[in-house]
Amino acid sequence: MKVYNVIGYTIIFLHIAVSGALAPSEWGPWVGMGVGFGYLVVMWFFGGIYLSNMLHMGIAHRALTYNPVFSKTLTLLYNAFGIYVNPTTWVDRHRHHHTYSDSNGDPYKLDEDGFWKTLCNCFFPYKCISNMAGDAILKTWVFRLVSNPYFAAISNITSFGLLWLVFGDWKYSLALWVGVRFFAMWVNMLQNFWTHDRRYGTRRYDDEDNAMNITEWLPITASFSACLQNNHHHHSGFLRMSHDNSEYDFGFMVVKLMKSLRLVEARQSGLQKPDDIPLESVQL
Repeated sequence: MKVYNVIGYTIIFLHIAVSGALAPSEWGPWVGMGVGFGYLVVMWFFGGIYLSNMLHMGIAHRALTYNPVFSKTLTLLYNAFGIYVNPTTWVDRHRHHHTYSDSNGDPYKLDEDGFWKTLCNCFFPYKCISNMAGDAILKTWVFRLVSNPYFAAISNITSFGLLWLVFGDWKYSLALWVGVRFFAMWVNMLQNFWTHDRRYGTRRYDDEDNAMNITEWLPITASFSACLQNNHHHHSGFLRMSHDNSEYDFGFMVVKLMKSLRLVEARQSGLQKPDDIPLESVQL
């Protein structure tokens, strides 16, 4: 089993185990583990929609158009009560990442950066050399509010406070709060380190950067398919991460579900299937 899978499954197991060990006495360990796992699933699922589907493919790459009420509501609620991710700086850094991938100008990882340096960059990324986040939606009051540093600081209080209010036990609440952040950091490292190191994964396209495809079930599901980086970097504006029907693409499955709920529509640019992709059609 690959090291990234071992780390991912270990974090999930420890989160569940600690949730059981610190569960309120009236619940017992089994209820505590069930609630802890359920909280992890909820945070992962809505975080994947917010970050991988909406910020990533919706705003940063302009492949999808989301219902504005839905996108603003999700942005406000997830950042206030989930895991904070500044939408403006994230879009800016991600566009720099694609423009300067694995080289000077990439805020996440240079070619020579190892595991620990890349982990440090998750908290203190390299400075962006220009402003690539001038989108109109990022200038709306909701996105400006959420992007404010004071909101970022307060969100840590509100996200933990909600758990404490619901469960009435600060130790159990803290275990859940910390556990989901360890899982989110692992997903972040999947995309920034393991899928940008040629020792891991596979390559469909022989491009100059180090982007790789990691195709196992857990990384694909956890990252909403964002660990198909070689595919994505080769055609970043295409709305699918998978470039062959044989490739498991959880993120695209969620997009199709959301389209059926009329929460998202594909932009014409995202629907354009490049000639060198073996898919017969986009199949959205």
